[in-house]
Amino acid sequence: MIKDLKQRGLLDETLVVWGGEFGRTPMVESNATLGRKLGGDHHPQAFTMWLAGGGIKAGVTLGKTDELGFHTVEDPVHVHDLQATILHLLGLDHKRLTYKFQGRDFRLTDVSGNVVSKILA
Repeated sequence: MIKDLKQRGLLDETLVVWGGEFGRTPMVESNATLGRKLGGDHHPQAFTMWLAGGGIKAGVTLGKTDELGFHTVEDPVHVHDLQATILHLLGLDHKRLTYKFQGRDFRLTDVSGNVVSKILA
């Protein structure tokens, strides 16, 4: 798909995002009651996202986990930062999407998040 978008001259204006909603642990929490014996458990502390085109700097890797893939040890990016960056690449300022509800400010980045400029072209 990336090669096709690039060949057609569309990669510069198309943001490609690949990832999951959470990571996986490198080990299993066995639990016979729940039928757990194979596969990794959910792990929100470290996960992979892959972005291309649409204003992303090519060839950049940001962040690093420990040798087990369990904890982020270098350049962590919070999910709110990822969301702020994607919105920025789509031409939206996430801070301008703030609205008040029952006395509290809300937005897609939960009144936090910063654009990750290290990955921008």
